[in-house]
Amino acid sequence: MRKPNPGGGTEKLPMTEPAPREMRLMRASCRRGKADCPMRGCDQRGWKAEQPVRRRAGAESPAPTRDCPSTSVLPQSLPAMARAARLLASLAALLAAAATGDARPSKIGLRHRREVGGRSAIFNGEDFVLEETDWYLLNLFRLWWHYGISFLRLQMWVEEVMEKFMRIYKYQAHGYAFSGVEELLYSLGESAFVNMTQRSVAESLLQVGVTQRFIDDVVSAVLRASYGQSAAMPAFAGAMSLAGAQGSLWSVEGGNKLVCSGLLKLTKANVIHATVTTVTLQQTEGKPLYHVKYENEVGTGSDYYDIVVIATPLHLDNSSTITFEGFDPPIDVVQGSFQPTVISLVHGYLNSSYFGFPDPKLFPFASILTTDFPSFFCALDNMCPVNISASFRRKQPQEAAVWRVRSPQPLLRSQLKTLFRSYYSVQTAEWQAHPVHGPRSPLPRFVLHDQLFLLNALEWAASSVEVTAVAAKNVALLAFNRWYQDLDKIDQKDLMHKVKTEL
Repeated sequence: MRKPNPGGGTEKLPMTEPAPREMRLMRASCRRGKADCPMRGCDQRGWKAEQPVRRRAGAESPAPTRDCPSTSVLPQSLPAMARAARLLASLAALLAAAATGDARPSKIGLRHRREVGGRSAIFNGEDFVLEETDWYLLNLFRLWWHYGISFLRLQMWVEEVMEKFMRIYKYQAHGYAFSGVEELLYSLGESAFVNMTQRSVAESLLQVGVTQRFIDDVVSAVLRASYGQSAAMPAFAGAMSLAGAQGSLWSVEGGNKLVCSGLLKLTKANVIHATVTTVTLQQTEGKPLYHVKYENEVGTGSDYYDIVVIATPLHLDNSSTITFEGFDPPIDVVQGSFQPTVISLVHGYLNSSYFGFPDPKLFPFASILTTDFPSFFCALDNMCPVNISASFRRKQPQEAAVWRVRSPQPLLRSQLKTLFRSYYSVQTAEWQAHPVHGPRSPLPRFVLHDQLFLLNALEWAASSVEVTAVAAKNVALLAFNRWYQDLDKIDQKDLMHKVKTEL
């Protein structure tokens, strides 16, 4: 997921005429060629919901029958299908906004956050194996001097992978969807992409001529900073991480979390603030109906839906895993675990002597990545506020500043003393950030049941905000195509040829 890439063009997107369906969806064309567009040459079109569908049979809600579990299942004012359709429509609009630029920061009241420059370096526990300078040509010379043309071969490999990955936006613009992760990856890069989920980053890079030294010093440092894992992780997830390390990443004033809350507000979705505990399969008129139970501070509640999208990880070590009842065969959870990640925000004085600079005034770096050693932290960054004024400047090395330390475990007091001469405060956040990426067969599927979908299936192949956005739009299209039995839009082969002929 590379890092979040919100943003887009600066002009209003032209809209076509609404499709003649009960659930009217409007396509939005993306304006290409914008310098600040993070989607790099996409020409996809997204979905924006205009109004929800009505119940399957007729304009009015049907009266309860003997197959209906309760007279309260289908209230006259808001049938279950309408609620499910609003959720699907909101999801489609949300993903259209993220993928086509219809969610420009200005559209949701946000502005692009100004970047503050800073130099980076890679630390191996004793010395800096690579140091960035303020001169671009000197940086290139240093890379060539230490690693030959390995950095060029890495760049070519990443660009080839990303060029194929970007095909997904064209496929989704034409309404195509995939029922499983393997089908999606095969449509992008055929068997090569599928094999990248089984083969390590190191093996793939060695095959294209990247040296082992470059992998150990540079590639491993980037992967540790983003995934907290080594070059033994699968090549597909590694390529997504390395692509995100090339810069040109977006952030907005106030913090990137405002993008999510702004998009949710833009969709006008009806949000129930509760935790889902159980999904039970019911049958009505020969078609599935899902009884969803949830609980919150007020108590417990439940409702019935025709379409359910699970947008949370389902794995064995997740204590909040949803219970599925009435399914035959049973719903399988993913056999895997998540990577624990700890972020510590430390306000204090950096111990520059630990990094080989006895005089803190001479310490030049704002970001430090690490190789496999030292093992107690992965990356160290000098933080800037989420709102940056025109007069803002970074703190001098000898001044107290806020540093972000990423580590696999909470830092001990002795470890904090190793990194900092003294500090005023420490704030720590710990969570299960992303899957522990490794060879996985078979790959998960988006379809758990007829109209029950798992959005998070794709993150077992690669985990980032952009990958999750791709998965969410795929699920929205998949649910739409399955509901209307448009099977020609699901799991199709040779899509590049079909998309060209449709143009």
